[in-house]
Amino acid sequence: MRILVALGGNALLRRGETLSAATQQASIVRAAGLLAHEVFAGHHLLITHGNGPQVGLLALQSAAGPRESTMPLDILDAESEGWIGYTIELALRNALPDGAIVVTLLTQVVVDPKDKAFDAPDKPIGPVYDETTAKRLAQERVWSVAQDGKFWRRVVASPKPKEIVEIASIRRLIDTGAIIICGGGGGIPVRRLADGKLSGIEAVIDKDATSALLAEQVGADMFIMLSDVSGVYLDYGSKTQRMITETDPVAMDSHAPSFAAGSMGPKVAAACAFVRATGQVACIGELSDLPDIIERRKGTIISNRR
Repeated sequence: MRILVALGGNALLRRGETLSAATQQASIVRAAGLLAHEVFAGHHLLITHGNGPQVGLLALQSAAGPRESTMPLDILDAESEGWIGYTIELALRNALPDGAIVVTLLTQVVVDPKDKAFDAPDKPIGPVYDETTAKRLAQERVWSVAQDGKFWRRVVASPKPKEIVEIASIRRLIDTGAIIICGGGGGIPVRRLADGKLSGIEAVIDKDATSALLAEQVGADMFIMLSDVSGVYLDYGSKTQRMITETDPVAMDSHAPSFAAGSMGPKVAAACAFVRATGQVACIGELSDLPDIIERRKGTIISNRR
């Protein structure tokens, strides 16, 4: 089966953990072991990943230098895609037999510069803060900030992906049997100019939206989004919370107001878009449950075949 696995930022770095090279690599090694198990089982994987914590850290580091050296978000997206892609590829190569073909591909994604997301930033990036600290930083650094669970984070524009620039290259790599790591952090946001040329634009595209588009365009049989929660919950965080185990896009639409825009909302939207476009299966669950999610024993399963 051809499976696109989207590793959420919280699957690779749990909330509250320090973003150090050692912590991240330990999480990635664990993820690579689970991914390698599915390769051994005969599945063909494409892997995408989030970059929220990492691109936020890079933005902080960039802002700490001379003002003229501050890098725009598209450059930082590219840095984080290379950084995380390298660490995933390294761990996968160590988990797979010699000769396995693993390729990390920097991926540009075209967005509409008139997307309304540029007027209403809602994509969380970087570390978490308490409310007082977040609002102070917002004032000092001209940030937009918003609540993310129990904490607060910086938020940036997250326009919808319209076109994957490297899709032809990705399809050629699929034909070789390569395990491909691409679309990291939602891809590098670019816009098309009047003459057809590309230019970077300040944003961080939602990883799940890009992953859904990619899964559709490569003919994936299953699209799996992994995070640090076991599935999609109604009334999450309350005493009455309950997990949705198996459902369809129509039912999920009726629950849409229950899902936070900065966390589960984009995952549910991406899953439903993929199912509607392809008739295949989308799943949302916890990284450690990957083998059972593929067998549809765990996680939230969304399909047209209830």
